[in-house]
Formats: sequence, C-alpha cells, structure tokens
Amino acid sequence: MPVAVAQKVSALAEDFGSLRRVADALGVDPSQVTRWAQGGGIDAKNAARLDLLELAVSALARLYEPTTVGDWLFGLNPMLADRRPIDAIRSGDLTSVLRAIQQEEGESFA
Repeated sequence: MPVAVAQKVSALAEDFGSLRRVADALGVDPSQVTRWAQGGGIDAKNAARLDLLELAVSALARLYEPTTVGDWLFGLNPMLADRRPIDAIRSGDLTSVLRAIQQEEGESFA
C-alpha cells in the first residue's frame, strides 16, 4: 500500500527540520508543501519529485548522519557530472540519482 503524500511530507520535514526546507529542496513554494502536509492534492510531477527525494533521503540515512545527507544532496557530485543530486531530483532523474547513491554505498562498504 502506498504511503500517503502527507506522511511523506511529514517524514521529510522531520529529516530536513521544517516544511520550508522540504520546499527548498523540491524547488517549490512553501505553501504547496504545507498544503500537501495537510492532505491537499499534489500534481504528478511534484509527486514524482517527492517520491525520489524520499527514496534518496532514506537510502542516504543508512549511510550517513542527517547533516551529511543534506550536504550530499546539495553538494556537487562527480557521479552526476558535477551536478548537485538535489538538481537531479528536481528534474526527475531517477536513474542518475540511484546510480550515485549506489556508488556511495559501494564506497562506504569497501
């Protein structure tokens, strides 16, 4: 059973420290994220971005401390041709983000 959007937003707000930071991460207006957290509708494009952000944060949280997760998301990444992972998430580039996370997992267990 899929997790409700409001639950995803709440979990990410806990991870990021606020709804405003979730909005910043997704590149949307904070009022949109507040509406989603209250059970309001979400369009397909932003739903996909939210899913990808949730997936990335969950995977990275198994590898790093919370502040390092944020640093990884907003830092330049050589696996993404020196793009920031958060920009790949915003553009919906699932494959590249997952590949970069897998690279991190491989290095952390090497």
